[in-house]
Amino acid sequence: MNLHKHHQETKAVRGGGDLRKKNGPVSTPIYQTSTFEVTDNEQQLRATHTDMFYTRYGNPTQTVAEAAIAQLEGADAALLFASGMGAITTSLLAVLKSGDHIVAQRDIYGGTTKFFSQWLPKFGIETTFVDTTEYDQHARAIQPNTRLLYLESPTNPLLRVIDLKRLSALAKKHNLISVIDSTFATPINTRPVEFGIDLVMHSGTKYFAGHADLICGIMAGRRDLIQKIQDARTTLGVCMDPHAAWLLLRGIKTLAVRMQRQNDNALRVAEFLSQHPKVGRVHYPFLSGHPQRALAMEQMQGGGGVLSFEVVGTGDDARRLTESFRLFTLAPSLGGVESLVSIPVLTSHAMISPEQRQKMGVTEQLVRLSVGIENADDLIADLDQALSQMGAVREHAEVG
Repeated sequence: MNLHKHHQETKAVRGGGDLRKKNGPVSTPIYQTSTFEVTDNEQQLRATHTDMFYTRYGNPTQTVAEAAIAQLEGADAALLFASGMGAITTSLLAVLKSGDHIVAQRDIYGGTTKFFSQWLPKFGIETTFVDTTEYDQHARAIQPNTRLLYLESPTNPLLRVIDLKRLSALAKKHNLISVIDSTFATPINTRPVEFGIDLVMHSGTKYFAGHADLICGIMAGRRDLIQKIQDARTTLGVCMDPHAAWLLLRGIKTLAVRMQRQNDNALRVAEFLSQHPKVGRVHYPFLSGHPQRALAMEQMQGGGGVLSFEVVGTGDDARRLTESFRLFTLAPSLGGVESLVSIPVLTSHAMISPEQRQKMGVTEQLVRLSVGIENADDLIADLDQALSQMGAVREHAEVG
């Protein structure tokens, strides 16, 4: 008899748990302990490499969450970290050494750009940044000592989409480790492992958690690489707290239904903004006219909950706009049930140079929205009233 393959919605709710009938808790317990008792020293030795030894090494609550994430991603295994940047820094230090070289997209999160530009050179690791969708540049940038290809899709904050099959094939051709930040996509919309990507990173703070109440990093992928990264995580001490892991599990259970609503809401908001005379350009993968729309629709189940747009006017106009909302909350981060607004040059990309931002196309007029699960009509009404307070208008909007 062929076993039924569960859909993503079911995996989100039931993934990581034991589905056999048993007398036990429906909700995964919180193992709120730093250490575990053993009966003798022989058991102590056997326990050292398990999740019931010392919580810096692992913890049963973490294990359930990691198993659920691995199922959603279709990956061999997954690891939790204390933050998204903890996942990135630990993983790269685990698989690279002094003298190695990275090829990275230019369009990536500002904190990652800073780590590549300012911190990895201290360890003798250099990075070449290439234009995100110019794939010939990726190939030409590969050197004899290149070990890793770093990607992000959709990108923060301009929502560019990359060809996962093409870039994973390039990585395999040159025996490179491929790593992608898939935070904006989530495994509900895209599963990069299915396209051949080796490691998939998420800031679990965002969509996986979904309620703006915890900080979390995730890395999922090939078992051999995850084992190396786990050794580094234990040494560097960037493990996740058990209670935070339990909150993450609770968030994961509603990930699929939240993403469906956020996909729908974000597309409606993007369509409204694209027709507004005080908006110059809108960035959203599923919006008609986006340069990678066909690719996005091929690779993704939905466009995600983040979009960005450029106001007609100046950076000061953008600031005033973001302070005029009544429903969108002025705050950094994204992915929660509540809608947020931010200006990337002041938040996600504030830590990198103006020259780097200019090369990315991140302007002072750019506004980023994280669209939540509120009623879309209410969100659009809030955008309309805030935009009505601006003076300048344009003739027609551009997309992407």
